[in-house]
Amino acid sequence: MKRAVVVFSGGQDSTTCLIQALQQYDEVHCVTFDYGQRHREEIDVAAGLAHQLGARAHKVLDVTLLNELAVSSLTRDNIPVPAYDPQASGLPSTFVPGRNILFLTLASIYAYQVEAEAVITGVCETDFSGYPDCRDEFVKALNHAVSLGMARDVRFETPLMWLNKAETWALADYWQQLPLVRKETLTCYNGIKGDGCGECAACHLRARGLAEYHAKAAEVMAAMKCKSGLR
Repeated sequence: MKRAVVVFSGGQDSTTCLIQALQQYDEVHCVTFDYGQRHREEIDVAAGLAHQLGARAHKVLDVTLLNELAVSSLTRDNIPVPAYDPQASGLPSTFVPGRNILFLTLASIYAYQVEAEAVITGVCETDFSGYPDCRDEFVKALNHAVSLGMARDVRFETPLMWLNKAETWALADYWQQLPLVRKETLTCYNGIKGDGCGECAACHLRARGLAEYHAKAAEVMAAMKCKSGLR
């Protein structure tokens, strides 16, 4: 039996990964992390989506110690979430240091427990907001370290790594779940489900990608299939 663990936030990217994983694996487990995040509504959204889509199990892990260590506008109420700024440079205040290091490591331990061969994460280097822990180089390096440390091969899968946001929408549409991803996921840094607040960087990226997909659907779909190896 082929099993996978999806690092699942209930956002656009991880939900699209879950939708695809359910088509490619016999059993899919979801892991959501409670790290004291500002938009805590995502935990409830993730639980609802995991159940609705048919995941084998959904586990919420308490990692609030990350909140104590990682200073970010997503972990501190007194740091405002910035509006989208195309001129911004450097790491945005929404970067949570060490988050993906912790999440992927703990998801790998869970994968060991349930005998899953893969850990799936929705990180992306194409539209990654400058987050260093979303890069392909980082994921591969951590994958190697985790496999060595557990003396067992676990494969990190990053289905969205080379897709832009328009192509991620195309992938959801390919699996006939675009309306669900648009209406039921929570990507907004201000914790508003669906199309979100419309002002933060996450909402801007999501809306721009959807507009591009709607404008050039056939072209974007073809590019997504080519990058993803789908027919």
